[in-house]
Amino acid sequence: MTQPVAGAADNWDDLSDPGQSRLERGRPTIVDALFFLLLAAGAGFALMRYSQAMDSYEKVILVLTVPFLTWLGWLWRPLRLLMVAMALGAGLALWLYQGDIARADQAFLLKYLLSSQSAILWMCALFVVATFCYWLGLASPTSAWLGTALTWGAVFSGATGMLVRWREGHMMGPDIGHIPVSNLYEVFVLFSLVTALFYLYYERRYATRALGGFVLLIITSAVVFLLWYSFTREAYQIQPLVPALKSWWMKIHVPANFIGYGTFSLAAMVGFAYLVKQHGQTRSWLKLLPLFILGVLLAAEPMVFRTEGLSVTWMLYFGIGAVIVGTILLFRKPISERLPSFEVLDDIMYRAIAIGFAFFTVATILGALWAADAWGAYWQWDPKETWALIVWLNYAAWLHLRMLKGLRGTMAAYWALVGLLITGFAFLGVNMFLSGLHSYGAL
Repeated sequence: MTQPVAGAADNWDDLSDPGQSRLERGRPTIVDALFFLLLAAGAGFALMRYSQAMDSYEKVILVLTVPFLTWLGWLWRPLRLLMVAMALGAGLALWLYQGDIARADQAFLLKYLLSSQSAILWMCALFVVATFCYWLGLASPTSAWLGTALTWGAVFSGATGMLVRWREGHMMGPDIGHIPVSNLYEVFVLFSLVTALFYLYYERRYATRALGGFVLLIITSAVVFLLWYSFTREAYQIQPLVPALKSWWMKIHVPANFIGYGTFSLAAMVGFAYLVKQHGQTRSWLKLLPLFILGVLLAAEPMVFRTEGLSVTWMLYFGIGAVIVGTILLFRKPISERLPSFEVLDDIMYRAIAIGFAFFTVATILGALWAADAWGAYWQWDPKETWALIVWLNYAAWLHLRMLKGLRGTMAAYWALVGLLITGFAFLGVNMFLSGLHSYGAL
């Protein structure tokens, strides 16, 4: 079994420059102070301009967001530039709207770039192209930077679209506007953004773009679902919240949940890369069979998104997914030579699961508090609650065995892949096959 990376930091220090010392990171600069003032000014403007649309809990959350985002920007410098760009993009969109939602189809920039639907479609397109560029970068490393640039562009487009969508709801009516994390369309955008941001952080920290193709595959899968769901169900339309979701708990429970989902997915794809590297010199396809089966199962899981019989869309998706898995395994030798060391892969997998587990734990606790507020009981063994517990226990066991028994390498990687299957069923399968209190999330 492999060992952890020598000298790797145990917490989120040194996020923007691996060569920068912990002491230097502990000294905020004038830029940090200016960024804090900029965020405070933005929050103050929002409180003055839109206070009538916020309750007291939302105002507290907004105020607390200022030091939190300042801290994140201090930890990882690229986030500051992203947040400023998002604010400018969303601000331009709101200025173009002039308070009239009908201008979404009238103003050129809104129609083709900055309305929420347009921006999210750009996000989808950029993520797909970035996936191709990352895989191309494995064959031609000098072009790998394109994948990174396009992924940042996709994050900017998607995040800006979500901010604009938030305001669009309020322009449609005072009872319609809400934070855009309330349905599958919105949370799949959130999932894509969270997964991409965590990947970009690890890409920079470990100075490798070789994992981009693997991680972007799971994001592209989310994009495929998002597009299918948008055009078959018109899910992009902003709808009023159902009564069960009219709670401030949703604003913190859902994002925490999807940080968990995103990092668990990232860990699974890094685990897949680990196993591909491990089998780089393997000649027997029989030894590759377990990995191929797991990859095919992950490609087959979305086939349950059917209404009657087998969906042509998802049968095609399954076929393409199986071909992609087979192709990666066919070219495993040259791919494995481009991948980072086993120690780096193992370390990323561990960190992603550890962060995801922390946030998923918080989300589960917040969900229990929300349930007590909405239904009068913290836990009712609803199918969604039960499967959330299964997901939690799965990763708790993974971390427990790593810390106490030294779980590393092959077993850890396979477990991370199986964990993604479990998480996928808990996220979507429960809503489709098991009725319960969370049935409002059904397909």
